[in-house]
Amino acid sequence: MRILPGDLSPGPHGGYGRLVAMFRLQGRTLAVDLTGDAVKAKNGSMVAYDGRMAFKKMTGGGEGIRGMVTRRLTGEQMAMMEVKGQGTCWFADRAGEINLVTLHGETLYVEASNLLAADAGLRTGTTFTGLRGGATGNGLFTTTVEGSGQAAIMSDGSAVVLRVTPQYPLNVDPGAYIAHQGDLRQHFQSGVSFRTFMGEGSGESFQIRFEGDGLVYVQPSERNTVGGDV
Repeated sequence: MRILPGDLSPGPHGGYGRLVAMFRLQGRTLAVDLTGDAVKAKNGSMVAYDGRMAFKKMTGGGEGIRGMVTRRLTGEQMAMMEVKGQGTCWFADRAGEINLVTLHGETLYVEASNLLAADAGLRTGTTFTGLRGGATGNGLFTTTVEGSGQAAIMSDGSAVVLRVTPQYPLNVDPGAYIAHQGDLRQHFQSGVSFRTFMGEGSGESFQIRFEGDGLVYVQPSERNTVGGDV
């Protein structure tokens, strides 16, 4: 999976044996062309549409009974809506940068606040993040998007995709983290050291360490975190 700076659509049937929404970037707005199919989008992110559309509010945590139980246990606040119809619908959120992602039977782990839209055929749910989620201020659970299709994630500034390999692990500031995918293990660690107390350290009290093989998406702006600077 990789971020591409344009239209990822593979054709009217998306190569997946069904009609899929067509995602296009127009500046800091996501245009989604629908031909009777549907798209999931962040609740309240619709800025305009033409044609005939039906809007239905959804709830985060995943579909079915499992999703209902997950929402009650985790308090997951991924409020989404389903848009279905014929025409074009435009989405945006706080003028954030939008990055298109294509999935081929994979799982994308993304902060709920950074997920703008996803193909209706992609399954959404939640997974436990532990202390990483607590450090970013987004809770102890993060959103999962899995299957084959397209998704749009937001970032404060242009997102950067960083490769992790067994030989090259990666440390990321929790406030800059957006998403990741692949066979990755993550550890929450403190960056406090003697150099930090002497004022010569990085100033970052906590980091997320990723090990394994996969991709990590970061933004060039840090959201407020629980840890803060030492």
